[in-house]
Amino acid sequence: MNAKDAIKGSLTSTKDMLGWFLSDLSDADLLVRPVPAANHIAWQLGHLIASETNMSKFLPGASYPELPGGFAERHNKTTASMDPPKGFGTKQEYLTLFGKTRDATIAALDKLSEKDLDKPTQGEMARYAPTLGALLMLNSQHVLMHAGQFSVVRRKLGKPILF
Repeated sequence: MNAKDAIKGSLTSTKDMLGWFLSDLSDADLLVRPVPAANHIAWQLGHLIASETNMSKFLPGASYPELPGGFAERHNKTTASMDPPKGFGTKQEYLTLFGKTRDATIAALDKLSEKDLDKPTQGEMARYAPTLGALLMLNSQHVLMHAGQFSVVRRKLGKPILF
């Protein structure tokens, strides 16, 4: 296994994991906050999608699907705490858009060589992910971090433990 295979495996497994964590949740469940002022899952999904799409500025050859009008604005820091939450999408809308977004990231990875993974990341992302390989791994880790928050909502809703 080489680095590209490992990164692709990580990106694919976290895509699958996100679907698994949402599989038995309703659209209404996505708006449940584990505690007051915590981010609900719908906002987090939009944040994950907008963040990964934003990578197109830093990842050579990346071509992401266009986000629906106002999508990034509906999932920014100011809307995270909006109560009651409104203007958020359905589970299926988020899963479809996340799938297309993640597939675009994997397609961009496929265009890179092993040596490309060591190229420095440019701009604001360099402090978080100094190389293109690290930038790609950050996307996988970002999903894992939020999946941990999804687990708390799942517990609150009385859903089965997945692990």
